[in-house]
Amino acid sequence: MAHARITTALLAAAATGLSAAQAQETAKAPPNETVEMHLAAAKEAAGFDYTGTLARVCIHPQTGPSPDRAPGGAPPRETWAFAPAKVFDNLYFVGTRIHSSWALVATGGDIILIDTLYDYASEESIAGGLKKLGLDPARVKYTLISHWHGDHVGGALMMQQKYKSRIVMGEKDWEEVENSKQRFPNGKPARDIVAKDGEIITVGDVSVRLVSTPGHTPDTFGFIFQVKDNGKPLTVAYNGGTAFNFVNDVPHFDIYIASQKKMRQAAADAGATVLISNHSEFDNATTKIRMLASRKEGELSPFETNARTVGRYFSVTAECAQAARLKLLQKAKD
Repeated sequence: MAHARITTALLAAAATGLSAAQAQETAKAPPNETVEMHLAAAKEAAGFDYTGTLARVCIHPQTGPSPDRAPGGAPPRETWAFAPAKVFDNLYFVGTRIHSSWALVATGGDIILIDTLYDYASEESIAGGLKKLGLDPARVKYTLISHWHGDHVGGALMMQQKYKSRIVMGEKDWEEVENSKQRFPNGKPARDIVAKDGEIITVGDVSVRLVSTPGHTPDTFGFIFQVKDNGKPLTVAYNGGTAFNFVNDVPHFDIYIASQKKMRQAAADAGATVLISNHSEFDNATTKIRMLASRKEGELSPFETNARTVGRYFSVTAECAQAARLKLLQKAKD
C-alpha cells in the first residue's frame, strides 16, 4: 500500500507541478482515516456558501467520463437564457442560467473572455450579451478555456472564426478536442495557444494568471485575476473544473486532490476574496447577480467574501475527493 501511495503521489506531482515531497504529503492519510471523517470535513467547509458544490461532488458525485457521442439538440431557450450583467467595474457575466462565461475588460475596451458555454447559447449569450452591455465582441483578444468539455468550449469556434479571438487551452485538452469523433458536430476550433502553468495573459491593464489544475480533465486550468469594485481592487480565484467525471481510480483522484490543494494555495497566496467558477451551482453566480440589484451604497458585493471562505471551496472539493478515493481503497481490500 505504501508503494502504491508513493507512485500515485508522483503522478500527481508530475501532473500539477507540485514537488514529489509535496504530493506525497498530499497523499498521506491519518491512521484513523474514514470516509465519514472526510464527508464531515467537506460539510463543515461548505457551510451555506457551497451547498451546490457539496451536492455535486459528495452527495451525488459523477463516477466517470461521458462517452464520445454527439450532443442532443438545444434545450428550450427559457431553460437557459439569462440576462447579461455587470458584476464589477471591469468584469461582466455573459453566461446562461447554468453555465458561465465572463468578460474581463481593460480600460479602452479590449477583453479577455473566460469560457464559452455550449455552442447553442454562445451567439446570443456571449456575442449578444456583450453588445447589450455596450461591449464589442470583436475586442475579445483572448478567449481562455478552463477545460475542453462542450459546455465551456462550445463557443470557441465562433470566437475564433467570427471575432478573430486567440483561443487558449491546455495541451492535453486541445488533444481531447482534436481526437473527439462525435462531440463537435458543428466544428472545432483550430489549435491555437497552448496554456502553460504560471503564464500571464495580459490585455491593456488587465491580466489573468493561469494555474494548471488537472483532474477534472487532463489539462484543466484555474485562473487568478484582479477586478475592481467601485474602484477597490479585489482578487478573484476561478476554479476551472469541479465534478468527478474522470476515470474514477486512485491515481486520478490523487491528481485531482493535489490540484485542488494547489489552487487553494494559489488563491491564498494571491489574497483572493472572490470565488467564481463556470457553473452557477458551484458559485451561486446567477443568484448573486440578482442580489446586485438591491445592493445599497457602501455594502459589499455579494460576490466578495474573504480569503478563508474562498479557501473553503477547495477544501470541499478536496475532502469529497478524499472520501471517494478512500471508498475505492476500501473496496479493493474487500
